This record gives sequence, C-alpha cells and structure tokens, in this order.
Amino acid sequence: MDEAQIRARLGSARMEHRDLDAAIAALAGQTLPDQLRLARLKKRKLMLRDEIAMLEDQLIPDITA
Repeated sequence: MDEAQIRARLGSARMEHRDLDAAIAALAGQTLPDQLRLARLKKRKLMLRDEIAMLEDQLIPDITA
C-alpha cells in the first residue's frame, strides 16, 4: 500500500468507527437492546480501532536514535 491508499483507508476506517459509535448509542438507548448485536458492533469497533492504529503507525516514519 502506498501512502495515498493508506490515507484513504484510514479516512474510511475513521468514518466507519464514528458510524459505529452512533449505532451503538442508538441501540443501547432502546428499552430492550439486542445484546448480541450490541456486542458484535462493539467488537467491530474495537477491530477498527486496532486497524486505525496500525495504519497511523505506517504513516509515521521510524526514527532511529
């Protein structure tokens, strides 16, 4: 992946992460939320957070002391 592809994927991952935030909040706000769906959304959000961190690390150059 070149830098432009990494930045594009990073942007889409961040947007999906925000969308999952909204979906989780809406689902949790229901009187009887679907716990299985809620757990799956939270797991996907965590996976995205890890992917975002990995992509950000690829954009930061290694600096040797």
